[in-house]
Amino acid sequence: MKMNGTKQFFLSGLIALGIGAPVSSLPSMVNAGQGLSTVPEAVRYNTVAIDGQEIFYREAGPKGAPVVLLLHGFPTSSQQYRNLIPELAQDYHVIAPDYPGFGRSAMPDRADFDYSFANYATLMDGFTDALALDSYSLYVMDYGAPVGYRLALTDPEAIEALIIQNGNAYDEGLLDFWDVFRTYWADGGAETREPLRDFLNVTATEWQYTHGVPESHAHRVSPDAWMLDQAYLDRPGNQEIQLDLFYDYRTNVDLYPEFQAYFRAHQPPTLIVWGENDYIFPAEGAAPYLRDLPEAELHMIDAGHFILESHGPEVAGLIREFLDREIKD
Repeated sequence: MKMNGTKQFFLSGLIALGIGAPVSSLPSMVNAGQGLSTVPEAVRYNTVAIDGQEIFYREAGPKGAPVVLLLHGFPTSSQQYRNLIPELAQDYHVIAPDYPGFGRSAMPDRADFDYSFANYATLMDGFTDALALDSYSLYVMDYGAPVGYRLALTDPEAIEALIIQNGNAYDEGLLDFWDVFRTYWADGGAETREPLRDFLNVTATEWQYTHGVPESHAHRVSPDAWMLDQAYLDRPGNQEIQLDLFYDYRTNVDLYPEFQAYFRAHQPPTLIVWGENDYIFPAEGAAPYLRDLPEAELHMIDAGHFILESHGPEVAGLIREFLDREIKD
């Protein structure tokens, strides 16, 4: 077979380094530990029907390995974990679903589906049953925290470890940003609902990704991330879904004492990685976890709300060290 110049040059270089081989054999050489980087685990994209709803999820890693379940926040989806999943998948079975109304999961009409955190938790409980996830480590962020903590209340023995990233469970973490939400929670009327629509436009979505990111790391934040989130928010009917969830968030605050009681009673191994410049869930919400989880490992990071965008490799390293110590056989 005739070899083009580029391929010939490439193979010549490999031979000079003492690792020459047919290109088709390179992946097996990488896995054999020849000094090259490990080939990342391929991410698989699947859907499963739970209570009549199609739930999309990303999955990677060996199915016999310890499970890490990643629960996303607002206004994003499992895409927020697109870079973290391959970082963990060599040693862990990593799974990240989308809630209904987010990402690639179903978006049923509000008249036919209860968009609430309680219902999301019920669906995620069904999701773990459908995938036979008897035990798992739980990464929670933003909306993922109340969904995940409700799961923990339902089946506390299933939670092997917690990874908490800017996900609130204490009154101290609800500061000025939440004043307009508290007004809405007080009556749920149209007059107090409408001002929250401003949180659903592209300017607000970009702000969530960029606010609090230090200049040294601003170049790491991909604009594709917030533009993809915005595309999903802009689907007909989705804004009303999000406003319903804004109102329902009050039910999570009511459960904070129960979440805290779970922490105290079960003491799961816990890693807290928190963007200390986050205006939505500020730094004041991180330290209170240590009252109930005194052995938790806490890292405050010079970052904003979406620390995986600006500090992904650093956070991935902390997670691997934590899981390898606490979970890995």
